[in-house]
Amino acid sequence: MNGFFDIPSDLQSSYLGLISTHMQEALIPVLVGLLLALPIGLLCVRFNWIYPPVLWLTTVLYAIPSIAFFVVLIDYTGLSKTTVMIPLCLYSLVILVPAVVDGVRSVPEETNAAATAMGIGPVRRYLQVQLPIAVPAIMAGLRVATASSISLVSVGSLIGNEGALGNLLTTAMLYHRPMLAVNSVVTTAVLAVLVDALLVLLRHVLTPWQPPSGRKTARRTSTIAGAARTPESVS
Repeated sequence: MNGFFDIPSDLQSSYLGLISTHMQEALIPVLVGLLLALPIGLLCVRFNWIYPPVLWLTTVLYAIPSIAFFVVLIDYTGLSKTTVMIPLCLYSLVILVPAVVDGVRSVPEETNAAATAMGIGPVRRYLQVQLPIAVPAIMAGLRVATASSISLVSVGSLIGNEGALGNLLTTAMLYHRPMLAVNSVVTTAVLAVLVDALLVLLRHVLTPWQPPSGRKTARRTSTIAGAARTPESVS
């Protein structure tokens, strides 16, 4: 592990500083993407004809290479974190918008009808009824978008020292220090796993009504089945 935490001074940041920058550049775009996906998802659910063109547009944006985004944005935002975060935000929409739409569409019609009968308007029903029920689907999309964003931040190293942990990859080649590349890959992977675990925990907190995991459910089912067979065996 010699040299694993020995960060070159020309990066002008410590190891913890690189982690902090990496998380900012990764999580802020996903948060902004989620805030954009919620109203877009509402429109797509309310007006079904909007969803196909929106899905097409987000897919096209996702297909645009980040380098092309950088070239266009540099004239406006310069060599900054914003130049890296804008493409990441747009990329997250291709995952978050379908997650929101699918989650809201999974709400039973009986629930929507009951909310309407109680005089709850469309926007209030969306916020207080549909979104809470759609949390599992939205969180699943959020987990994918977050992991993708954490890995893509490293591309920012192509426009200077804006790739956070990804800067270690270019520095490793510059100084012929492969341990820096190992540091970048391992730390990025660990961050993705930790954030994913936090999102899973958040999902459990937000959805206490959700059934237990498949393993626990299977164990409980086998226990009940065994108890049900016991009287038959005795008789």
